[in-house]
Amino acid sequence: MIYLASDHRGFELKKKISVWLKEWGYQSEDMGPFAYDAEDDYPDFVLKAAEKISADPENSKGIVLGHSGQGEALVANKYKGIRAIVYYGGPEELITLSREHNNANVLSLGASFLDDETAKKAVKTWLETKFAGEERHVRRIAKIAKIEENIR
Repeated sequence: MIYLASDHRGFELKKKISVWLKEWGYQSEDMGPFAYDAEDDYPDFVLKAAEKISADPENSKGIVLGHSGQGEALVANKYKGIRAIVYYGGPEELITLSREHNNANVLSLGASFLDDETAKKAVKTWLETKFAGEERHVRRIAKIAKIEENIR
């Protein structure tokens, strides 16, 4: 399952991503907002997606959106098992490395910095890129998990 969440700045792009996911054969669940509200706050929606992903971080993913994507990633990364990365343009290799090396399970998009085609390509690349599973990457992710255990 892919959980979607945004604020008002990511609202329109989130709706488009939902359609793309369906076209590509992915199941998704929208965690809000469900109507445009210029005064909404991204933590209220991102936390709903993060809670779902945190319950099964190896088998679920999330795409969260906001103005820059930074705040949304900060919220998501507060949850155990979540490895959120931010993308608002730049080399596509950032997307592939986030999956191959970090097994990132949340993609946080800076909706104000991406046109539709760039966002679509980023989402598709992120979803289609697999974790490399190399020992060094597994070891590093395990160290991150240990840090989470020690601070919670």
